[in-house]
Amino acid sequence: MLDKLLAWDRETFIYLNSLGIEQYDYMWSFATKLLTWTPLYIFILFLLVYKQTKKRALFKVGITVSLLLFILALTKYSKMYFERLRPSSDPTLNKIIRVINTSQEFSFISGHAAFSFSLTTIAVLFLKDKIKWIWFLYLWPVFLSFSRIYVGVHYPLDLIMGGLTGVLVARLFFGVYKRLQHSA
Repeated sequence: MLDKLLAWDRETFIYLNSLGIEQYDYMWSFATKLLTWTPLYIFILFLLVYKQTKKRALFKVGITVSLLLFILALTKYSKMYFERLRPSSDPTLNKIIRVINTSQEFSFISGHAAFSFSLTTIAVLFLKDKIKWIWFLYLWPVFLSFSRIYVGVHYPLDLIMGGLTGVLVARLFFGVYKRLQHSA
């Protein structure tokens, strides 16, 4: 079963990666960097603190920062534990795929996917009752995740599991926030 899943992962990656068009390589390389999205992070931060008391705003920011630090540590640990080569580092693949970016780290789970899905999920959970369009924010982590395939550094399962991890951990942190809020 695992062999079939990994074969699907590899073939799906090869197919999606091969859809790349050289004229768009710079755009995808730019889009795949987390720092590129700094204005979005500032916007999300603004939405979290807008019209909040200072105490509640600091509490939400604290929970969000704690979540993101936890996600960064978790993805770093999972990469060291699973030691899955990135497609761009795999000698059986890197000659037949489009490699735009490289990384010496391991691949599973995707830190980009976990980070972006966790930030999006915590923002949605905090803001869904106030901002009806906040669900559209999920377009960002989907786009960012696809960029990781395009540039040749992640398999689909790395991204799917990273995204699921981000969503689940964000929901856990939101639950902690709710419990602490009620006890305060």
